[in-house]
Amino acid sequence: MKKLPGIIIVLAMMQAGAFAGELRVFLLDARQLQSTRQHLRDGDKSLAPALDQLKLDAADAMKQGPWSVIDKERTPPSGDKHDYMSQAPYFWPNPDTADHLPYIRKDGERNPEIYKISDEQNLARLSENVQTLGLAYYFTADEAYAKKATELLRAWFITPATRMNPNLQFAQGIPGINTGRGIGIIETATLTRVVDAIGLLEGSKSWTADDQAAVKKWFGDYLQWQLESSNGKDEAAAKNNHGTFYDLQTTTFALFVGRDDIAKKILENVGRKRIATQIEPDGSEPLELARTKSWGYSIMNVRGLMLLAILGERLGVDVWNFKTEDGRSIRAALDFLTPFSLSQKKWDHEQLGGVEPQMLHPLLRRAAMKWPDVYQPMVMKLPPVEPNDRSNLTGPTLITTNKRIVQKN
Repeated sequence: MKKLPGIIIVLAMMQAGAFAGELRVFLLDARQLQSTRQHLRDGDKSLAPALDQLKLDAADAMKQGPWSVIDKERTPPSGDKHDYMSQAPYFWPNPDTADHLPYIRKDGERNPEIYKISDEQNLARLSENVQTLGLAYYFTADEAYAKKATELLRAWFITPATRMNPNLQFAQGIPGINTGRGIGIIETATLTRVVDAIGLLEGSKSWTADDQAAVKKWFGDYLQWQLESSNGKDEAAAKNNHGTFYDLQTTTFALFVGRDDIAKKILENVGRKRIATQIEPDGSEPLELARTKSWGYSIMNVRGLMLLAILGERLGVDVWNFKTEDGRSIRAALDFLTPFSLSQKKWDHEQLGGVEPQMLHPLLRRAAMKWPDVYQPMVMKLPPVEPNDRSNLTGPTLITTNKRIVQKN
């Protein structure tokens, strides 16, 4: 065999995936995960509390599910229970009509009727539990975790009798007005965690090549629906956090199915299409400030932009440092919110339920990794991360449990 120059060998190995030290995750930090696993194998006791808590969470996840869209009692307008369905959370019965239709909007106030349709909650449970099991498998190599995660994934995406059809045609319908809206697409933002969890299962005996191919096909079909359907186009055109999280989903799913061209095109437009239009020169986000939960939505949108910046790193698109001539940027938005998180200023916009300063802390910790000179001093002022917090294993993560969704009815 002809001897190849060293650099050619290296490039060939990279193309062939020989350096699969390359863990195939997208929003989680692959290098951090690999480093953590090595530290655990070397007996690093400082990580023991976090690993113990992860094992407790995984033990609970082992008892959960499986879930399926066919579990819901109501049938979508299509007549097919395999279609996902949910009801708009901020719409309530109309007191001025005999049949209470059409429903009317009360921003920020969740109508408990929505829990009568189980798909949204079950999707959130699936996403949270699969990621927990994936992390537990990755750090412990216990095949039982991978087996359970595989069971959950097959039920939701693969098994013909229980799988979800890859569309959200009937998400967040409003009684008396429509059967579904583009806005409902935000409910599958939790699937970005599922994509990472699948990467964590690589190498397990339970998750097979056929499983990988089937779920990749599902996400490819769903990505196509998001890009081509009227609901998808509506959400792509959304100017607030909905547009941000649409971009986050389509980029993540495109990367997962190998459509880097689609992902790069979306990422290259984030600066102009999202940051430049959502953030004012002073860092405020008017479309989020107009909401009745202005603090929460302002942070949510910045989190989405930061997650897009993380994805941009993969394709050489610098979203982190995008800045308009008049100063609109991710950093500007963070700097606007930081004084309120550090209790240096009082939030004077509406926030139902009250302002929780700690909501911004994960974003500041992530920013400190990107711009340590600016944000590390701020992070030093924050309460320390608890020893059993999962972020001690994964690094500062912007994907957190949505306790509102996963709570029991």
